[in-house]
Amino acid sequence: MIKAALFAAAVAFLPSALSAETDPAASAAAAIEALRVAGASLEAAQGKRDRVAALTETVQAYETGLAALREGLRQATIRERAIEGAFTAESDRLARLLGVLQTIQASPEPNLLLHPEGPLGTVRSGMIVSDISPALAREAMELKRQLQEIAALRALQEAAIGTLEDGLQGVQRARTALSKAVANRTDLPRRLVTDQQAMENLLRSADTLESFAGGLLSTALVDSSVIVEASDIETAKGKLDMPVLGRVIRRAGEADAAGVRRPGWVVATRPLTLVTTPWPATIRYLGPLLDYGEVAVLEPGEGYFLVLAGLGRVFGEVGEVLPKSAPVGLMGGAAVAPDQAFLMSTAEGGGAEATETLYIELRQNGEPLDPADWFSEAD
Repeated sequence: MIKAALFAAAVAFLPSALSAETDPAASAAAAIEALRVAGASLEAAQGKRDRVAALTETVQAYETGLAALREGLRQATIRERAIEGAFTAESDRLARLLGVLQTIQASPEPNLLLHPEGPLGTVRSGMIVSDISPALAREAMELKRQLQEIAALRALQEAAIGTLEDGLQGVQRARTALSKAVANRTDLPRRLVTDQQAMENLLRSADTLESFAGGLLSTALVDSSVIVEASDIETAKGKLDMPVLGRVIRRAGEADAAGVRRPGWVVATRPLTLVTTPWPATIRYLGPLLDYGEVAVLEPGEGYFLVLAGLGRVFGEVGEVLPKSAPVGLMGGAAVAPDQAFLMSTAEGGGAEATETLYIELRQNGEPLDPADWFSEAD
């Protein structure tokens, strides 16, 4: 019966409730602009007096912009799939309702006046049709809007491939320039003189990070002729910036897959990401250590050691005093090709490229401190 068919279709005909928490297109557009600014800052950094600081900021700007663009692309893909799913579901309902209306349209007018329930049934059927028609028009407009949004998202993704490629090339140029600038740097004070024999003995005898950090106190002599500006790290408790752009995946005391518990943090990050010091610090050790890869041990204050382990490359020399936010090194791994980076960002999720891990440990007088009490974490 026509009345029953129209009623069933009306019940099944529900408006789409799809909504997005954020605007992926706006987020990606902001990231694209950030990468453009980073490119301009790379050119400007060549003429800066303090090229190391300028290039450090440029590399970080690139890394932040690329991370934002990857996240924008990921959200755009999620949004596109959600719209396509809703569009398919609504299209099925729309097709059923159009089938009913086409059946009505194809019926001879005299037959439409003959309802099994008489004139009252005919009137009711007409009222149902008149109620559904405006809703049908609104739904058609909503579907049209969704199709337009899908087209815009796809256009954004196509344009982002070129931006992503330019950004990856730009950050690599900036990292290369930074490495050269650090190698040529001669303006850092050097307040420690290393006892090479004592350091070699320590490296041979140390079997844990704790024993190595404890032994460092006896491997260097302070050069009293070098005067450096003192900075009390206690004032920075709870405010230290993260030394690398990444996400904490294991906190102090949490067991890893092998059941090992360490007093520091493990941070997942992307290959070749820049590592900086969160506070002015003296370099106490740079180089390979046990199974931690390349390690930087910094002294940000009297009795304090900051251990950064798992790097692929380290900058500087033992004894140098680094200012805050100075480059310490780069994470390991290899640069990802632009097309692969795009696929990782859209198909595999936001953390697919975070294949490197940085271990962060803070100690005071040989005792480990919980990084959660010191760092203002930013995921």
